[in-house]
Amino acid sequence: MNLLLASQNKHKAVEIEQYLGMHHTVKSLSELGFVDELPETHATFRENASEKARFVFQRFGVPCFAEDSGLEVTALHGEPGVYSARYAGPGKNDADNMVKLLHNLEGIENREATFRTVIALVMKEEEHFFEGAVQGKIALAPSGSHGFGYDPVFIPEGYSETFAVLGQAVKHKISHRAKALAQLLQFLERRP
Repeated sequence: MNLLLASQNKHKAVEIEQYLGMHHTVKSLSELGFVDELPETHATFRENASEKARFVFQRFGVPCFAEDSGLEVTALHGEPGVYSARYAGPGKNDADNMVKLLHNLEGIENREATFRTVIALVMKEEEHFFEGAVQGKIALAPSGSHGFGYDPVFIPEGYSETFAVLGQAVKHKISHRAKALAQLLQFLERRP
């Protein structure tokens, strides 16, 4: 199946293409010449994913999917949540976001966190959702050079290193995005 990925995040696009590319053709918005920011005006991952997917579907009229994901830190009452990409400001700077997160956790023992993803798939009049989450904790300092976003500070449950140290092979098996993509792939394979 040909699918359009409603995302302007190049890192996510690469990760998703690596995961789905063996089974389906995934086109990016840049391949269609669309470079504008997508709307994200809601308070939940599900609503934001739906908004982006519907926006792109209405514009191009082809099956598309969008995802919204982020980090929820227990001691920070779920922050940064849907604001994960712009936690430190509208510049969407990964390093600044991590600095702010670690600063906000200074002196706090409870470093439990959840990485969460919601994918919205829009096809004709249908909309389907797929969700994934991975539990873990926030490291005291960034480590590793693989991945993006909060990967250098997120240690998944059952591991002692961050996603940025563990690398893509592990992340493709256990991450929040991998779990949601596995559900999407399973759904697509069941369709006639």
